[in-house]
Amino acid sequence: MPTYETIKETADERWKTLTSGPDPWIRVGTAMCGHSAGAFDVIDALRAELDSRGIAALVDEVGCLGICYAEPLIDVLRPGTESRLFFGNVTPEDVAAIVDKYIVHGVVPDDKVLGYLGEAPIQGAPDLQELPGIGRQQRIALRNAGHIAPSDIHQYIANGGYAGIHKALTQMEPDDVIKEMSDSGLRGRGGAAFPTGVKWSFMVRSPGPPKYMLCNCEEGDPGAYNDKGILESDPHTLLEGLIIGGYATRATNGIVFIRHGHDGPIDRTEEAIKQAYEVGLLGKNIFGTDFSFEIEVALTGESYVAGEETALMEAIEGKRAQPRFRPPFPAAFGVWGHPSTINNVKTYSYAPEIISRGAEWFSSIGVNRSTGTAIICLNGNIEYPGLYEVPMGMTLGEVVNDIGGGVPDGKQLKLLQTGGPLGGVLSSDSMAVHLDFDEMRDAGAILGSGGIIVGDEDVCAVDLTRVLVAFCQFESCGKCFPCRLGMEHLLEITERIARCESRPGDLELMRSVGTTMEASSLCGHGQLGFGPIRSALTHFESDFIAHIEERRCPTGSCLGPHIAPKNTRPYALDFVPGAQNG
Repeated sequence: MPTYETIKETADERWKTLTSGPDPWIRVGTAMCGHSAGAFDVIDALRAELDSRGIAALVDEVGCLGICYAEPLIDVLRPGTESRLFFGNVTPEDVAAIVDKYIVHGVVPDDKVLGYLGEAPIQGAPDLQELPGIGRQQRIALRNAGHIAPSDIHQYIANGGYAGIHKALTQMEPDDVIKEMSDSGLRGRGGAAFPTGVKWSFMVRSPGPPKYMLCNCEEGDPGAYNDKGILESDPHTLLEGLIIGGYATRATNGIVFIRHGHDGPIDRTEEAIKQAYEVGLLGKNIFGTDFSFEIEVALTGESYVAGEETALMEAIEGKRAQPRFRPPFPAAFGVWGHPSTINNVKTYSYAPEIISRGAEWFSSIGVNRSTGTAIICLNGNIEYPGLYEVPMGMTLGEVVNDIGGGVPDGKQLKLLQTGGPLGGVLSSDSMAVHLDFDEMRDAGAILGSGGIIVGDEDVCAVDLTRVLVAFCQFESCGKCFPCRLGMEHLLEITERIARCESRPGDLELMRSVGTTMEASSLCGHGQLGFGPIRSALTHFESDFIAHIEERRCPTGSCLGPHIAPKNTRPYALDFVPGAQNG
């Protein structure tokens, strides 16, 4: 049975070869943002150029550095240098010049250079840390994203990977791990923000084996991609967090639940699991202890409700993804009737650093009862869309203006849609609101899984609300009447208002339907379904009044062909503010 020390020694040798060897180390971002921007065409051109010139180089695919607007990204570490040089928005046609000028001759090209990263300046290049999207991030869950190859477990280990589980297994009792997680203040990052340590403690005394730790990567929210971003960029941080959770709760098995069709996250997670088994970090008697743990991947179909924890368990069992009645709760009766604990990808991904560095370190970051960081997916009418991990307590204004560069084309910010389709709609007056679970809830929105869609002055709040309700109506599983019928009614009313054909009492009727859904729906989908409408009415009542009383759309958004004719049931997610989406 290999020890952690022998595994780490092998990993350190591998890292030394990459960073101090005789050949250039070239990293290309191939997460979703890079893929969609043409990164694989760039890699093909790069390898062809290197081969044609007979240049030996190490080429790795890495994940997302966060600055999605600059993809495809290439960074190069030349032999004998201490810093990496980054090139942004690279096309296959740019590759030859990059190879010739910088890789061969060490000359910084005139264009495509974003900056250098490292201790030693590179003459002719700015410091990449001066970019707000780099310098203002504080990366914990995403600490390795864009820096290591997700396909190479040794790169993860060389950068401190699996030190957390080694510490837990050799220096801590399971109850100590739960106390450390509780003391850290970590709250679930999937939307509910429930204290993680408390949640883990629920399953400790449940009988087993088997007992399951489940990881939710359904992530069907429009505008959210941070869970998939972690799996594409650094899947081992999830696996380590899952193993730590298994040890703390005396669980025996872990299941990573990913939406079917998301090939990048699926392939990289499965490869990471395979490598972890190969080096002895999964399976029987990990690090020679009496703790054993197994992990596998399970896929779901296109179902937003499958992200609800009991519906997730139903999907894993091969059933239709519909929520269960509770009690019994998952900690006592979960997947296949066995005790189960469900957390989000982000939640698990914090655990390795919390255990390695301590609860006090993590709790010192953030504000109030929202400790640590938030991983924000910034989209819409924004200058610099991207995937940014920032300290809790930063204001929405800092995220949108300082990191995201504000609204482009000289237009004014009108609204933010936060927390996914069950989240809220905030006005530009909310820029002083902090990234704080409780403060955002009090403001009429939720942080949710971290998606923030920015809308400029041309966005109609009624049109946006119609799209959110259309999504929620389509994704309702239909198991309970309040959600199934309530969503239908809300969609009918919002469509009438959008067509400027509203009836007297429509706003009061929406509020009545929404109140009933909140009180009697089976799961959060129905309970939160009225939230976007309530917040939109709070902040943009004038948009609704213009449609209802003046029979006009203030921005003209509701006059296009995408507004459904009467008596049709569209599923039209056609509101995508701005052309750039991370």
